[in-house]
Amino acid sequence: MTLDASRPTVVVLHHGERPPGLESVAGAAEVRYAGSLEALRAALPGAEVLFVADFRSRMLREAWPAARDLRWIHLAGAGVDAVLFPGLVSSPVVLTNSRGIFDRAMAEYVLGLMLALAKDLPRTLELQRRRAWQHRETDRLEGRTVLVVGAGSIGREVGRFARAAGMRVLGVARRRRDADPDFERVAAVEELHAVLPEADYVVLTLPLTPDTRGLVGAAALARMKRTARLINVARGAVVDEAALLDALRSGRIAGAALDVFVDEPLPHDHPFWELPTVIVSPHMSGDFAGHREALSQLFVENFRRWLAGAPLLNVVDKERGYIPTG
Repeated sequence: MTLDASRPTVVVLHHGERPPGLESVAGAAEVRYAGSLEALRAALPGAEVLFVADFRSRMLREAWPAARDLRWIHLAGAGVDAVLFPGLVSSPVVLTNSRGIFDRAMAEYVLGLMLALAKDLPRTLELQRRRAWQHRETDRLEGRTVLVVGAGSIGREVGRFARAAGMRVLGVARRRRDADPDFERVAAVEELHAVLPEADYVVLTLPLTPDTRGLVGAAALARMKRTARLINVARGAVVDEAALLDALRSGRIAGAALDVFVDEPLPHDHPFWELPTVIVSPHMSGDFAGHREALSQLFVENFRRWLAGAPLLNVVDKERGYIPTG
């Protein structure tokens, strides 16, 4: 198929409303919107660029045979696990993501969760609904240790917020680092079990890859303090949810705040909903007011670069499943 290089074709895969702020792209390209698998299959032939505005969508895998002309895919999300299937990984198609858009919002959210757990806010709200006046003492964050598992841009921002709250901040990454501007020290992922006993809060911000799937299982949970809390804003499958449920029910750890789950939406009858030591939120830690516009702005900037033949922002290593740093 012969493509018109002067006016490329861009496909936008979306769910619900179309992403805002793409007028400049429409002025330079033919833009095709797809909100279903059938529409995506029909839109892909002849398209060189795909903007996956629905980062949870797994339609691309099924529509991949129609993507013969794709050269670049941009994902409106930080985690790319939903689109990393073998056909894309082995192809020459460039993949970029939206790293940097959610960092500060997610760090604010994590700090809010740590404060909510330390100050027993769920119990306070429950007592308020019952009109029960029950004085209690609560914990402090200052002087506590947080272990951030995943020292990428989101994990670093979490570390900065935690340090501002007076916390001791440790990290876990692929490689050990004794000197780091944002962490007291960074342990290698192979050292996770050794460093877990130091943590009062364990925050998961790492990408989902074959190496990280099920990383926090029964053995890791057994290494945590009984007073420690787990916060997951990464991906649900990083945690063995059955093992976590056992640890919470038995009091092996003190609590958890979970924003992501293996099955989303979380099933109505899942035990996590009813556990008094668990805060459940619907995968919203990075979704600040205006985030859709910010995601579109990043795609527009990358599209401008693509047209000009300039280096793209946030190029993902498809074999690793994330953007290498350092």
